[in-house]
Amino acid sequence: MSNFAINMKNFSKNNYYRDLIKLGIPIIIGQLGTIVLGFADTLMIGHHGTEDLAAAGLVNNVFNLVLLFYLGFSYGLIPLVGNLYGRGKHQEIGQKVKNSLLANFLIGLLLMLVMTIVYFNLENMGQPKELLSLIRPYFIVNVISLPFIGLFNGLKQFFDGITHAKVSMWVMIIANLLNILFNGLLIYGYAGFPELGLLGAGIATLGSRVFMGIALLCILLGSRKFAIYKQGLMQGIINRKDMKDLNALGWPIALQLGMETAAFALSCIMVGWIGTTALAAHQIMVTIGQLFCLILSGVATAASIRISVFYGQNNYSAVIENAKDCFRLELIIATIIAIPVIIFRNQIGGCFTNNTEVQHMVSIVIFTLIAYQFGDGLQYTYANALRGIACVRPMVLYAFIAYFVISLPLGYLLGIHLKFDLVGIWTAFPISLSVAGIQYYLRFKKEMNLKMAQGY
Repeated sequence: MSNFAINMKNFSKNNYYRDLIKLGIPIIIGQLGTIVLGFADTLMIGHHGTEDLAAAGLVNNVFNLVLLFYLGFSYGLIPLVGNLYGRGKHQEIGQKVKNSLLANFLIGLLLMLVMTIVYFNLENMGQPKELLSLIRPYFIVNVISLPFIGLFNGLKQFFDGITHAKVSMWVMIIANLLNILFNGLLIYGYAGFPELGLLGAGIATLGSRVFMGIALLCILLGSRKFAIYKQGLMQGIINRKDMKDLNALGWPIALQLGMETAAFALSCIMVGWIGTTALAAHQIMVTIGQLFCLILSGVATAASIRISVFYGQNNYSAVIENAKDCFRLELIIATIIAIPVIIFRNQIGGCFTNNTEVQHMVSIVIFTLIAYQFGDGLQYTYANALRGIACVRPMVLYAFIAYFVISLPLGYLLGIHLKFDLVGIWTAFPISLSVAGIQYYLRFKKEMNLKMAQGY
């Protein structure tokens, strides 16, 4: 058994917090890189032309749901890796990774098929015909990149699961820098490269995704530090049990994340019914909310990894303490971020637009964003805690209740029917997120009470 696995049984309270932060920071930085990349892409494409930006917006909105679903499926590997890591069964981890890569590849082929069907129906989706010539090649390049995203996702969950999150963090940072560099070369045609506009951005993104997947694979196969995992990968066999376990864990997580994302996307459509000003304010709110989300989800993902390790050791008291400490840490972080947001609420909108109506709307709605941090922290913590103990199937029903039974109807009732507009739609978020979090918490508590009652 590794030193890490042995020592984790005897951690003090301070060490719980310290190690959550230590493991969470690389994950947060990696997620921040994704946001920076999206911002850079939007900025560089926007300066090339308005039509390019509009076409990119359509394709990216479609693919964001696909990518989050794909990411969710790959999360199924974390509890399996963490459980084995906690018991020191490193070679078996390599076999799990081998099966995970195949499972991710097959899901990637399925998603490619779905997106190909969407591609051939683009002109039937009511989009401006003048944009189709830009949308089609950009769409194809994104479809081609899906298997490489699956390769990266699978290997990232492996490295995160054995607490080497810095590996994928550095690969992500380098890939982002390469993407920005080749965006400049291929969008604008610098240094003798052809000026390809939006297609150039797509090719740069494809290249960065290929790099990320191949780089992690080379590190796994080439580094002596991971030789034991390489041995398991090379000697392990593709088998029905591992594939069944990965699908049993991956699909519920993918559906849970997909429903959460879809609910926010459908809420955006309702905001569009209110008007352009509300839509602009909504976009600013979403951008600010991403800052909270990437930090809260990063810490919760770290908790999921640590919980899976403790769970593999049958150290259930440590599992419970880690979940509690994660939620406390989430509240502390959210409070620290919320203070300057509230203080400068009247100035935040001005950073994005000169429109005073939008600025005023943001200064009012910002309070609902602060309010939902409690529910968001709760649902991030206990959704990841349930993933850590491999209890994911019930989350699909809980997510459906929170986001489709409560959030969307309540948002419509308050925002559209009762005409509270953007404030009404955003008021539904803290309520639905809290409902999701409470359901996840109660299920986690039930599962752990059963384990503790068995005498562990």
